[in-house]
Amino acid sequence: MAAPKKGRRPAGGQSRPGRALALILIAMVALTGGMFWSGHTTPRLGIDLAGGTSITLKAKAEPGQESAVNETNMNTAVGIIERRVNGLGVSEAEVQTQGKENIIVNIPRGTNEKQAREQVGTTAQLYFRPVLAVTNGGPAAAPTAGSSGSPSATPKPSASTSGSSVGEKSGTPTPTGSAQGRALTEALKAPSPTPTPTGGASSSATPKATGTPSATPTPDAATAALQQKFTSLNCLDPKQRSAAGQGVKPAEPTVACGEDEPGVWSKYLLGPAEVEGRDVDDAKGQLDQQRGMWIVTMDFTDAGSKKFQAITGKLSSQADPQNRFAIVLDGEVVSAPSVRQTLSASAEISGNFNQQSAQDLGNILSYGALPLTFETQSVDTVTAALGGDQLEAGLIAGAIGLGLVIIYLVAYYRGLSLIAILSLGVSALLTYVIMALLGPAIGFALNLPAVCGAIVAIGITADSFIVYFERIRDELREGRTLRPAVERAWPRARRTILVSDFVSFLAAAVLFIVTVGKVQGFAFTLGLTTLLDVVVVFLFTKPVMTLLARTRFFGDGHPWSGLDPKRLGAKPPLRRTRRANASVAGPVDPKEA
Repeated sequence: MAAPKKGRRPAGGQSRPGRALALILIAMVALTGGMFWSGHTTPRLGIDLAGGTSITLKAKAEPGQESAVNETNMNTAVGIIERRVNGLGVSEAEVQTQGKENIIVNIPRGTNEKQAREQVGTTAQLYFRPVLAVTNGGPAAAPTAGSSGSPSATPKPSASTSGSSVGEKSGTPTPTGSAQGRALTEALKAPSPTPTPTGGASSSATPKATGTPSATPTPDAATAALQQKFTSLNCLDPKQRSAAGQGVKPAEPTVACGEDEPGVWSKYLLGPAEVEGRDVDDAKGQLDQQRGMWIVTMDFTDAGSKKFQAITGKLSSQADPQNRFAIVLDGEVVSAPSVRQTLSASAEISGNFNQQSAQDLGNILSYGALPLTFETQSVDTVTAALGGDQLEAGLIAGAIGLGLVIIYLVAYYRGLSLIAILSLGVSALLTYVIMALLGPAIGFALNLPAVCGAIVAIGITADSFIVYFERIRDELREGRTLRPAVERAWPRARRTILVSDFVSFLAAAVLFIVTVGKVQGFAFTLGLTTLLDVVVVFLFTKPVMTLLARTRFFGDGHPWSGLDPKRLGAKPPLRRTRRANASVAGPVDPKEA
């Protein structure tokens, strides 16, 4: 005779709910402690809630390159601007195109807002150009060479590579007066309008101190215009200073201004560019501990290293100032060091840098030059008043919706509503703490769409509770008592909850990937709260329900528990039905047992 079957443990049974509750309690304490330890106890706010700056940039193509303003270059510019701003740690900056030639940049108010505002439209056109002549920054010709009061321009601080000195400050006078004119003529008298000071042309590139060479040809119109531009340039005038190198191609000589020290400017006559910014592989601002000054270090690409080696090899054999190369950023000379030896792989820019300016320049050079030139059309300050009103209205709507959900739960589920309300509270606490931590961690900022995503999540979370409660009540209607009903209902409810949350998370993930800007905030919040719903249901709602099922209030089916068998129309208990069937069959022979 077959042995009697032992009682099978109900599917989904959980004998130790305390473990799950302890786990989620530890997680809540750890996250909350981390939030207070980090000092960020409130989530970061986006531009629509915190205010900030909205900048409109208009793309301009160089003369003869009007076709450069196209969709590809505009999208490239958007990506570079985003990387620049994000490199400064600015959160929730929004960069997007508007029309065919405009880019809108929205920068939330924050600690780095000013830096980001200054960098968004910087083209970062970097060139290494040989210096042909340099003098003081005034518009008039300086006194003739040898005059007692003749000023000499102080060269830019030196640059170095791999610890080797490239140049040093020198007091060598620059060509002035009549000698200046002869020097410019000598520097520009090549047949091509774009001369390059090579080693073979060193004699022609070096200005002569005295005398007028009979072989000197008459400058052509381009040379005369460039000489006149150099002579009349006033670097003390910001307008002339910024317009000095505009519209000049890299292969053409140009004039530029450079600030030796605050308020002291020099003007330069520069040859064609030998190395471009695209040849820079990486750049960063850092503090030189030995010299106690901020510098920008640069590493070149393989092609850039060869170019840099070629130009430094040529310049190292020249006399001052033709042995200098100018590092020209957006038409302004950042540094003009003398070259004493041939260099190649890396270099550094040293000058009047502080921490911010060095890191800004390194940030710009690291993320590349914009393919287009942009002019700022407008800079508008965005106040948080409108967003604050919308947030207030949204929070009121969310509070009304939450209140209606709680009223429905209390009216329909009675005592079970306590579990739902506690679960909603745990989910809200975890959501808030995680959002506060994600601000400094990944730059997440809470905007209005993100708030909407959190409000929508209330319905998703409440739906999970309702699915589980209804499964339990279905089991009670079948005649089971509460404790086995809780365990038997869990596997079926669990499958439904996981499928529902997976669909919601998949929709949020797709929305986050295919959209940009503020809509991503909605998708991110929706996905986050969906994941937290699974965590709360598994580690809080189910264990709490298991514990409460052991109490008399819920276990005996109190009318206010929401699990009253009479109100649910439950069938007679299944166990009693089995006993009745056994009595009808007659007594059992003890020997057979």
